[in-house]
Amino acid sequence: MVFCTLFTSTAQVFYKVGAAKLPLIFTNYHLLAGLFLYAMGAVVFVIALKFGEVTILYPIIATSYIWVALLSWWIFNDIMNIYKSLGIIAIVAGITIISIGGKKS
Repeated sequence: MVFCTLFTSTAQVFYKVGAAKLPLIFTNYHLLAGLFLYAMGAVVFVIALKFGEVTILYPIIATSYIWVALLSWWIFNDIMNIYKSLGIIAIVAGITIISIGGKKS
């Protein structure tokens, strides 16, 4: 699931870069790379579903918000303030609490 969220989060960064080049679509390599990474994330997610509980795996997708916030801060110099940091902590806490309640715990 970590790879799934990394693929989809990186795809969102490519979308952001590609959005500046709109309306070009078929020659917009950033958008095409984003679509490819989203597809890879979907494939990894389906494989993960084969081996785990959907009620545990699906909330892990929320880590995409963490990756996007960190990548945006690093690549686009977006501001990382206390509210975003608290949100990241809340997401990690929520995922941790949900995963503790899994069948295999």
